[in-house]
Amino acid sequence: MPRFFFASDIHGSDVCWKKFLASAAYYKADALILGGDMTGKAIVPVVRDGSAYKAVLLGSEYDLGTSAEVEEFEKRVRSRGYYPVRMDSDERAYLADHPEAIDERFRQAVARTMDTWLSMAEDRLPKGVPCVVCPGNDDPFEVDAQLAGSSAVMDGEGRCLEIDGFFVASTGWTNETPWHTYREESEDSLGSRIGATLAGRSDFSRTLFNFHCPPYASGLDDAPELGADLSVKNAGQSTVPVGSRAVREAIASYKPLVSLHGHIHEAKGVTRIGKVLAINPGSLYEQGVLQGALLELDARKGLRTYVLTTG
Repeated sequence: MPRFFFASDIHGSDVCWKKFLASAAYYKADALILGGDMTGKAIVPVVRDGSAYKAVLLGSEYDLGTSAEVEEFEKRVRSRGYYPVRMDSDERAYLADHPEAIDERFRQAVARTMDTWLSMAEDRLPKGVPCVVCPGNDDPFEVDAQLAGSSAVMDGEGRCLEIDGFFVASTGWTNETPWHTYREESEDSLGSRIGATLAGRSDFSRTLFNFHCPPYASGLDDAPELGADLSVKNAGQSTVPVGSRAVREAIASYKPLVSLHGHIHEAKGVTRIGKVLAINPGSLYEQGVLQGALLELDARKGLRTYVLTTG
């Protein structure tokens, strides 16, 4: 009975990536699935000031006088899913006036971190444990080529991969969001994308959907309601469903063994779409906590057991 471990939305957290790789041994998992949004969201300038450095993280200012202090601060930044970037005050001033330069610096930081992570996967993943990684809507397209070149992980986007007699069908694309991220599209286009991923097959009783976006109005897609200016209403106490109708229709139509999702960090939970179990393990990446789902599968009975994990 193979065990599959699923997690999502680690958003550049070094700590969560290391825990994800370690989950194969810790949970005795036979396969790992990462459901999207690997990369972080911003760089954190670490600005040289004479022989020292200055930086700001989450509104707090830091004076870093020694190499050890700089390295410890950078470690803290990476653990929270941001990218520390050393620079001088002239570059910091230039970046403040040139958003396109910030974007280029960000993409460079993403690429360097991905290279480090994929090398780490080669060193730490147990031999023979498949690892499916699917970029999510927040992941820039450059990461696809890096994943494709990895010998340790498989890029799942748009593919239906066979693992231990089961299939993992993946897409990290979502319906449209207010944030205009990299991989989002209309419901019709998302439905067509899902159909193309599943084309040529008719029996999905051994298929796990790894769809980054949760199904609409499932409880797995409840996000804080936003105002017209994208500010959070009612201190986040008012929520609305933001998931995909196309994803919900695909689950109801194809009836997979189980449907795995992420995207909405605060919507941790399980539900059923018809008889299909759908799971969103949620995300606490900024705290360095890896939330996931451990699935035990059976060749005859399908999904035997599942448990949500926190570690």
